[in-house]
Amino acid sequence: MDGFLPIDLRRRKTLKTAIGCVGVGLHSGRRVSLTLRPATAGTGILFRRSDLGIDIPARFDRVVDTRLCTALVAEGAPHARIGTVEHVMAALAGAGVTDAILELDGAEVPILDGSAAPFLFLIDCAGTISLDAPAPVIEVLRPIRVEEKDAFVELQPAHVPGFEATMSIDFPSTAIGSQTVQMRLTPAAFRAGVADARTFTLAEEIARLRAAGLAQGGSLENAIVVDGPLVLNPGGLRRPDEFVRHKLLDVVGDLALAGAALSARFVGHRSGHALNNKLLRALFAERAAWRMVDGELPMDGVATRLPAAAAPAMA
Repeated sequence: MDGFLPIDLRRRKTLKTAIGCVGVGLHSGRRVSLTLRPATAGTGILFRRSDLGIDIPARFDRVVDTRLCTALVAEGAPHARIGTVEHVMAALAGAGVTDAILELDGAEVPILDGSAAPFLFLIDCAGTISLDAPAPVIEVLRPIRVEEKDAFVELQPAHVPGFEATMSIDFPSTAIGSQTVQMRLTPAAFRAGVADARTFTLAEEIARLRAAGLAQGGSLENAIVVDGPLVLNPGGLRRPDEFVRHKLLDVVGDLALAGAALSARFVGHRSGHALNNKLLRALFAERAAWRMVDGELPMDGVATRLPAAAAPAMA
């Protein structure tokens, strides 16, 4: 069973050693240092603001902002915030890392090249190690759907254990247009078909975004910029459907905030960070729609454990 990407269902996983990088925040434009550190089993993914001495768990219920990124905030400390977490979260999920401390000296994860590939490279360089604890899986038992105008996201029970996704987009810009991607997100599929897809924007939106205090660190080095039928980046696209693949990358990172691997089928159309987060909130609000398998999920300080006798057999 693949779980949500390559999560090892027999053991949790962390990094062998610490590794770091320095970059700029896409929206803040500020220089920030990121260090990925090993963690003990059960830590989960934890963001640490080293400049504030405050930890922020990577959980869907800590999401405070979804304007062009996913941002988390510490409980009881609204000044302690971490923005643009989705790409590094996707890379951690893609590498099967269940436990790690992500230490930053600022309020935004560096954008690097605008995809998850540089974070995956860092994880590969550090290496991973299995921990002596079972890795949890959240099995979706009944459909959960969230809609907004002509956009929607849905989680359905998986036909076979694992995570399968269908994502579609529709933009008026002729360089983007309508695109659809469908795949079973195995470790190899994520690495080969999703991880290097970069974030993108429309040229006519840049001035408005910067006037709103966003995209201050954006450039052709870390985002695809589209102007009508043209892609302005000198190197062009990494693949013709890079746009929809990046949207799928965002889904992977946003849904990783569930705190455990998902065994489900995801379907989304014209969705973004806000709908992705609303989908997780809707899922966990309906207790009969999911169950934990082979582990426990801490939420609001309470661990929900599925009795071993109720767990289905898994290959």
